[in-house]
Amino acid sequence: MESSVALGQKLLLIGGTLSLIASFLHIGVIVGGPDWYRFFGAGEDMARMAEKGLVYPAIITLGIALLLAVWAYFAFAGAGLGWKPPLMRTGLIVISGIYLLRGLALFPLLVFVPDKVNGFAVWSSMIVLVYGLFYAVGTWKAWSSLS
Repeated sequence: MESSVALGQKLLLIGGTLSLIASFLHIGVIVGGPDWYRFFGAGEDMARMAEKGLVYPAIITLGIALLLAVWAYFAFAGAGLGWKPPLMRTGLIVISGIYLLRGLALFPLLVFVPDKVNGFAVWSSMIVLVYGLFYAVGTWKAWSSLS
């Protein structure tokens, strides 16, 4: 029988891997250019700015990629890989909360502004909701090993 901590560490490892994949995907969007900004739902304004050669879309997208990489590191550290960052428990709780809130934000949109809900809003919300569940349950199960 697998221990609760071991299960939590596995879930955090999966969550960290998902965050790292998302980070690399954001870097791919920068390299892929305007068509990739459009395909991945960044919006027409970001795609047009990228077409004009403006640096703003790349800076914003790189910032997101770096944030996701830091979140991946927190999950990997929680899984027992590498140096534990300060406030790891707090960080994992905050990361879990952000992912979960972003995923659950779809439901108020569906109720109050359904005309703003598109395919990107639905699939991206479901994806980050899954990420949040890996982080939240992983953090909960591995809690005793995170201090």
